[in-house]
Amino acid sequence: MSSFHLLILIIGMTLAFEFSNGWHDAANSIATVVSTRVLTPLWAVVWAAFWNFVAAFTFGTAVAKTIGKGLVHIEAINEQVLMAGLVGAIAWNLITLSMGIPTSSSHALMGGYGGAAAARAGFAAIIVSGWVKPVIFIFVAPFIGLFTAMVVTVATSWLVRRMAPQRVDRWFRRLQLVSAAGYSLGHGTNDAQKGMGIITAALIAGGRLHTDTVPVWVILSCHAAIALGTMSGGWRIVKTMGQRITKLNPFGGFSAETAGALTLIGTAHFGIPVSTTHTITGAIVGVGSARRLSAVRWGVTQRIVWAWVLTIPGAAAMGAVLYLVFRHLGS
Repeated sequence: MSSFHLLILIIGMTLAFEFSNGWHDAANSIATVVSTRVLTPLWAVVWAAFWNFVAAFTFGTAVAKTIGKGLVHIEAINEQVLMAGLVGAIAWNLITLSMGIPTSSSHALMGGYGGAAAARAGFAAIIVSGWVKPVIFIFVAPFIGLFTAMVVTVATSWLVRRMAPQRVDRWFRRLQLVSAAGYSLGHGTNDAQKGMGIITAALIAGGRLHTDTVPVWVILSCHAAIALGTMSGGWRIVKTMGQRITKLNPFGGFSAETAGALTLIGTAHFGIPVSTTHTITGAIVGVGSARRLSAVRWGVTQRIVWAWVLTIPGAAAMGAVLYLVFRHLGS
């Protein structure tokens, strides 16, 4: 296979990953509005997908640059590394999706990419400093989402303390459309940039791009892919996120989505590739905890956290093995 055809294949696989990302992470954007019956599942995915794509025109490409050149030395990668990393990430997404576990597509991509690069060039290929913030934010992002959700819940509870419950429910059903749009905007700008970074790295490695500026066609295609993936659903994870962690109403859904949106947009601004899954899960837990600690099903939450911890090493192992397989097949 020529280098040009391999590059086309990598771009196609990256867009497939972004599609799987949107499919896998659709629950993050729509679980609350579906579980509170503010929108039907069909209209919820349409709403989320629309704002996923609109994000292409908003918050820049800082996260894409972190992924493209901040995790692995660019001279240590080739087309086989990129392909192995992508296939490893997609495989991890499909395995966890089939199990109904809301893991991080972002960390799966990082793990697969890093594992494949290490298999080719050893651990010297890894830019250790570039991994510090993403790894720290595996644990920090859920707590930011949690505490932000608690603050939003307490603040909005105080604002509506004298309103009739029926009126509160009616108002927050409308406001949840706004918060869901904000969260989907943050999800799109954060997660679509992961694929942008991979495609940009592939173009540089193939000698077809000589700057780390992300081409416009890459931005638009990655956002389109993630929006189409969101349109496809991911209903098993919707059930986990929207019903099994804690019982949500429109007021709680608004608080969780607002907290998630603020966290994602803030971290994207600073180029930190966080997990949208971790963020919204923390926010949902924060909403439940603001009512009472027993409102959270901690057994389900514990299972999710273990999946988070295992995602980077699990996807890295897949990426490393797949690189060795691809190298053998190509030799």
